Amino acid sequence: MRVLVTGAAGYIGYAVARRLAAAGHEVDGLVRRDAGVPDGVRPVHGDLLAPDTLPRGRYDGVCHLAALARVRESFGAPLRYFAANVQGTVNLLEAVDTDRVVFGSTAAVYGATGRRPIPESAETAPASPYGASKLAAEQAVRFHARTGAIGAVVLRTFNVAGSVDGRADPDETRLIPKALAVAAGRAPHLEINGDGLAVREFLHVDDLAAAYVRALEAVRPGEDRVYNTGTGTGTAVRDVIAAVEKATGRPVPVRRRPARPEAPVLVCDAAAIRADLGWRPERSTLPEIIAASWNALTREDG
Repeated sequence: MRVLVTGAAGYIGYAVARRLAAAGHEVDGLVRRDAGVPDGVRPVHGDLLAPDTLPRGRYDGVCHLAALARVRESFGAPLRYFAANVQGTVNLLEAVDTDRVVFGSTAAVYGATGRRPIPESAETAPASPYGASKLAAEQAVRFHARTGAIGAVVLRTFNVAGSVDGRADPDETRLIPKALAVAAGRAPHLEINGDGLAVREFLHVDDLAAAYVRALEAVRPGEDRVYNTGTGTGTAVRDVIAAVEKATGRPVPVRRRPARPEAPVLVCDAAAIRADLGWRPERSTLPEIIAASWNALTREDG
């Protein structure tokens, strides 16, 4: 297939474009400025908020990864988040000629659900502008699919980590990148909320990319599917820190902040994507995720 990947120079978009190219697809990577895309991927310049710049050729499918994605930042810039994540998605759907779309969404659409693990049927009640903007974009994609114009798969992801091609997650607001940055001496300490017993799950970025390939190859026009992508296995924050210390052989000093109201456990029920698409994580053990990220970080520093 001829496929367009938005955000192909970003952390997840790069991994998805790389996987699609490796699977034999012809891949264009939408980027706003000159930036690295995987080997075998053709960069295409465009801006989702400037519809006239978007590619007009026919694509067999689109994987939409370009977005603003920082929860805390979104509280200070909600309109910016809705413009980028919602209007950008609408512009893409209107401008690009395709009948298959895989949309990258987030567990932040669920909000503070008490269900463990969280299935796709859980109530959506986002607690941040980021989560609300992604849910609104999901709805735009799904209602468009119900007209028969496209087939759509929404992939809701929890926490992504790991590295491909020496590219680790650059966002040090997230737990594993920040803990590794502290181990590398880039930051003096890691701040955590409360006692570190909150449980979160982590998915290797390459496993997530494999889910996009399967979803794109499976979806048909008129279909509307939503899948959680994750391992369903969680790890306490303090145990993640201990795993980073073990993998790196370096200490990760911790500064504790007061506990915040937050879900004590956030893990997903990914039974649906396993049953429908045969997808299963293959690289998402915590030691492999941390080792891949640490190797990428130390190569970068070296």
